[in-house]
Amino acid sequence: MKSFEYGDEKISDREIMIAVPSIVISVGILSLPRNLATTSVASDGWIAILVGGALAVLITWLLAKLAIRFPNQSFFTFTSNILSTPVAIIISILFAVIWLSVAAHQVRSIADVSNLYLLYHTPVEVTALCFLLVVVYAVSGSRAGLFRLNMLFLPIILFIALTVFAFNLKWFEPNLLLPMFETDMQGYLKGLHTGVGSYAGFVIILFYIGLVDNPKKTPKMAAMGMCIPIVLYMMLFIICIGVFGNAVTSNLLYPTIELAKTVEIPGGFFERFESVFFIIWIMAIFNTTTMALDIAVLSLNSIFKHTKKVKIVFILAPIVYGISMFPQNLIEVSLLGTIVSNTAFIYTLFIALALFVVSKLKGKRIGK
Repeated sequence: MKSFEYGDEKISDREIMIAVPSIVISVGILSLPRNLATTSVASDGWIAILVGGALAVLITWLLAKLAIRFPNQSFFTFTSNILSTPVAIIISILFAVIWLSVAAHQVRSIADVSNLYLLYHTPVEVTALCFLLVVVYAVSGSRAGLFRLNMLFLPIILFIALTVFAFNLKWFEPNLLLPMFETDMQGYLKGLHTGVGSYAGFVIILFYIGLVDNPKKTPKMAAMGMCIPIVLYMMLFIICIGVFGNAVTSNLLYPTIELAKTVEIPGGFFERFESVFFIIWIMAIFNTTTMALDIAVLSLNSIFKHTKKVKIVFILAPIVYGISMFPQNLIEVSLLGTIVSNTAFIYTLFIALALFVVSKLKGKRIGK
């Protein structure tokens, strides 16, 4: 297998800004309105999205500020300098395990959703394998190429999302958003728990900022990138509640797809717009899966420096497939997604705090 070679593996801070929403916007957005509707009254779920998003923006900015103190250094290198090499090895291995599980959840979810809405008679195992093979091909190539794919796909994804919103406005009932601020504190906390887990992709700042040519503006650009999924999630949740109501939304398996099914294109040009929506949304899930698998590869490649990247990819691919096939039903798939997203969020936050505190105590300076 020969990959297309770019001039270098460097990326810009603009590409980091695009990569952040590209990894955050994934399969979870299909069920996010349902998860929030079950814990809140009427449209109160937007509070969890906003608060969780604000926290994610702050963490993203802090991670970038930490990482730019060690320019042109990989996560493993500056972690070794701060916490010692043995600790960095353990941290990197755990990151690899977590993001392998994230990739596996994305692979299984795309197969299950495809089975429900597109490929009715195709076994889930076959769909998952085909999708994983494409992901493996992408990850085996240029790392900078993944960022260029993000820049290509994200505008298309956002355009389709805005199209869904626009064509559902005629069904939108503002009265369904009321009453507001009626959810109890326990409901808000549960919603925040759901909302925060949806933004776990900020970990890419730690792993990819070493590829940025001039990282001075990266913290600002990364924080701006995290604002994109916040706005998208807010619009999606509000439109779902306004069209279906809280009770119906909380009982729909994938409210986002059901929202696409209500779209009626004038002239009958598209009879089933949800199929178009889902096909485009595969791009978003593809972005998340490739970045998740690449983080796992990058984590292990930094430890086993003399092992070729492609070899690590081929070793990890069967593991991803095995994990993806472990859940036996949709409930277990959803549980796997909740576990891995929460684990990724908490673990990344813990490691970031540890690196920040220890580096401050040791008085680390740029380049040292």
